[in-house]
Amino acid sequence: MADTIVIEGGKPLRGRIEVRGAKNLATKAMVAALLGDTPSLLQDVPDISDVTIVTRMLNAYGVAVSSPAEGELLLDPVNVARTHFDTIDALAGSSRVPILFCGPLLHRLGEALIPDLGGCRIGDRPIDFHMDALRAFGAIVDKSYEGIRITAPNGLHGANIELPFPSVGATEQVLLTAVRAQGVTELKNAAIEPEIMDLIAVLQKMGAIIWTEANRTIFIEGVDQLSGYTHRAISDRNEAASWAAAALVTQGDIFVGGAKQQDLLTFLNVFRKVGGAFEVHEDGIRFWHPGGPLKPVQVETDVHPGFMTDWQQPLIVALTQAEGVSIVHETVYENRFGFTDALHQMGADIVVHKDGLESVTRRVPRRKLEQAAVITGPTPLHGAEVEVPDLRGGFSYLIAALAADGVSRVTNLGPIARGYEHFVEKLEALGADFTLEA
Repeated sequence: MADTIVIEGGKPLRGRIEVRGAKNLATKAMVAALLGDTPSLLQDVPDISDVTIVTRMLNAYGVAVSSPAEGELLLDPVNVARTHFDTIDALAGSSRVPILFCGPLLHRLGEALIPDLGGCRIGDRPIDFHMDALRAFGAIVDKSYEGIRITAPNGLHGANIELPFPSVGATEQVLLTAVRAQGVTELKNAAIEPEIMDLIAVLQKMGAIIWTEANRTIFIEGVDQLSGYTHRAISDRNEAASWAAAALVTQGDIFVGGAKQQDLLTFLNVFRKVGGAFEVHEDGIRFWHPGGPLKPVQVETDVHPGFMTDWQQPLIVALTQAEGVSIVHETVYENRFGFTDALHQMGADIVVHKDGLESVTRRVPRRKLEQAAVITGPTPLHGAEVEVPDLRGGFSYLIAALAADGVSRVTNLGPIARGYEHFVEKLEALGADFTLEA
């Protein structure tokens, strides 16, 4: 894949693109296949690099992965076998999914190896939640220079676990471990994102017994055996929101096929408040700029059903064109405003407050790690040379470059490919003016 894109900005994006299964479900459902005694079929799988990484990791553990049709993966875990630290380390360096292999591997092999974790550098993202949960199930965690070795000499048993924060990753860890642990697990303060609920649906198809109750509580009754599943992944709401922001910033009109209103309710509210227009159709959502000035807003990121942290980066690009002062409070990750440095180069007026800002009108309580970005607009954007820092920040650079006056050169496209399927082809379909460089 090309590493650099040169964009001639100032041209509205118009047309239709399709979004497939969510990155944040597909990779986790692939890991869940390890728990089954028979093959699983996952449908609507996006063609992204994170899926490729997980495929290679599954192959390293003896799982046969094939593609019977476009967008489908057949995962056969019958011949699961142990592997080595160096093998996993070489395969997993750019992904954080390996940590979710722990529970399934402990059940299948009695051992799990976790290397240094990769992923986007948007904050500390400690793995303490994961390790504490695994210890609660009876696992023994040993750290060495190679990484982390986890064993369960006495098997895994149900536990009462309360997360200090409704972490998506830690909730997935508990689900993937508890379904075959002996006894009942009670998980309090769980994440309840649509992708979590879809993972629960996958596990239920495999034979798991999982109850979701009020107040973010999930009960899992462990079973002795699970079988494979056939499942169509939930649509990628993060990609849909990103293309919606692109339509707004470029004063364009984009139909996002596969986008689902129910999973985007909070985003759609903010999109409308800013001044964007949308129409919900059975097969997707049309997003466009209806003309007239955009309006400033105040937004706080939060876990579902709040405004997703993944949505704020493309939204901030749109807010540079709103008339007045907008504030985005980031309450989930402590380093997710690093991408705004490049927007400064392009003419944006954004001030980041590393210790956050007090506000009496907020919905989300102030948190220790939060930051705030104050965006004053409208400011004309102009072309610049920028380097992609992470997945969502990188796509935001593309949006800014498409809206900017002049030519922009965006390098290090790899992180964008982790979560946006065929984004170059989609830009071409929407009429963007660009060239690629190796």
